[in-house]
Amino acid sequence: MNNKVIWITGASSGIGRSLAIKFANEGWQVAASARRENLLKELNDEKPNIHPFPLDVTDHEKCITVFNEVIKKLNNIEICVFCTGIHDPKSEKSLNLEKIKKIMEVNYFGTINSINSVYNYFKEKKSGHISMVSSVAGYRGLPAGGAYCASKSALTTYAESLYFDMKRFNVRVSVVHPGFIKTPMTDQNDFPMPMIKTSEFAANEMFKGLTKSNSFEIHFPKSFTFIMKVLKIMPNWLYLKLVKKGMKLINY
Repeated sequence: MNNKVIWITGASSGIGRSLAIKFANEGWQVAASARRENLLKELNDEKPNIHPFPLDVTDHEKCITVFNEVIKKLNNIEICVFCTGIHDPKSEKSLNLEKIKKIMEVNYFGTINSINSVYNYFKEKKSGHISMVSSVAGYRGLPAGGAYCASKSALTTYAESLYFDMKRFNVRVSVVHPGFIKTPMTDQNDFPMPMIKTSEFAANEMFKGLTKSNSFEIHFPKSFTFIMKVLKIMPNWLYLKLVKKGMKLINY
């Protein structure tokens, strides 16, 4: 058995699923976690080196249990990619408190629960890699995305802090900032998504960033993320003016 092991959450669909397949194709043993056990089983049927470990990341005790199950079965983890995320653009157009809480619970606290389960393992091992999938939506507040943008911004900031904590123990921390990627989540959007890419494209970019570089930030597609980085450093008055004008142009 190849001893290179990656644990991926959110692996039942979208970027997480494509990333699991990409690493499996590259010969890695993949521990794949998500709530939908049937979809994980389909992955295992397709790729025997993708091993299903059902998990709801909002259950912090279950995160620890599943981590121990992964170690017991696969003996080692080199990389963790915490990829679970939800978005509800329709409810974001009004202040839906329950949806806001749910988005934060899954996107932010679910990732923290996952990190908590591997934190001591990597510190004691003094090697390894923790990666969090955030979004360019975390750079600045966007229309109809208050909770989603806030959850991803919180995740990015947490990754920056964790980087310093884990660097002392020779553990790499990275954050992934995708642009628009075609997934079941982005299929909910009812506005034009510029430079949208496939989840397979995202998986290829992430594989390179996770295994062939040592960068803190993995972002793609560069043609789009460059624009978002410019918006990120703009003064507020200019940013707000441009986005407001853009909303009028697409009749949003």
